[in-house]
Amino acid sequence: MGAWTIRLCVSALLLGLIFYLVPFADVWAAARQISPLLWFGALGLFLAGHAAAAAKWRILIGGGISFRQAFRAHLAGLAANLALPSVAGGDVVRAGLVMKHAHDKGQLVAGSLADRLIDTLGLILIALASAWLAWGARLDADIWMGWPLAGLLAAAAAGLAGSVALDRLAGRPEPNGKLLRVLTRLIHSAAELARSPGRLLLCLAISMAVQCLFVGINIAFAEAAHVEAPVAAWFFAWTSAKIIAIAPISLGGLGVREASMAALLVPFGADPAQVVAIGLVWQSVLYVSGLIGFLVQLQRPAELTMERS
Repeated sequence: MGAWTIRLCVSALLLGLIFYLVPFADVWAAARQISPLLWFGALGLFLAGHAAAAAKWRILIGGGISFRQAFRAHLAGLAANLALPSVAGGDVVRAGLVMKHAHDKGQLVAGSLADRLIDTLGLILIALASAWLAWGARLDADIWMGWPLAGLLAAAAAGLAGSVALDRLAGRPEPNGKLLRVLTRLIHSAAELARSPGRLLLCLAISMAVQCLFVGINIAFAEAAHVEAPVAAWFFAWTSAKIIAIAPISLGGLGVREASMAALLVPFGADPAQVVAIGLVWQSVLYVSGLIGFLVQLQRPAELTMERS
């Protein structure tokens, strides 16, 4: 059984369990509260957010790649995330599509890895900050907010310093062997990124702004469906659910995201059926954007044929 089939089965099993616990009629009634105009507006904002994400990726991967090429490859990555075994599969696809245009292949790979790490760090920071706002009055914020944040900053600083130190060691003699030379180029590219903290901070700011935009779209869906939950709770639940859904066990997070969000928002008074409805509507935006990414790639061979003729 292939990885895609396993992920499909896990999503189907989770959805079956969700609808066993939550009446489908209630979910459908909540989903119908979201107008087509709001849905298409959300799709447009979602694509705009990913245009910003593509620009962020382009900042990290170096020269030779235009924004159009980066955005096209980024859309292909969105489509691949629906079919490949993990989120990393989409990253590999988008990097592969622009590989021949990159001036520095090592920087392309290192920048793509940095892009994924920055996105994950941004999600964690938003989750921690929103959790502090949502739960701070009930818990000791110094323990559960301060120490994890300090740990993240220390790990980031250690990673940057380690990249520069490895670059100095790797840059002395020319290593023997193709694998060692490739590894040396990757270390050098990572060190170049580490020497530009301003660029990394800019990319982190872009990433967090895009994620906040996506949370805002879900809040707009929730308001249309009359879901009662604080804004901070939505930021906490949505980002936490996305982090959980990164695990490559379901089809694009389907089932995992909805169950996680519902469980995290119940303590704040949200109705599980309504939260599941919002999650499924959001999933429809994800799948349509992935379809758009696939259709964009279908135009590529036609464009190449016209250029050659």
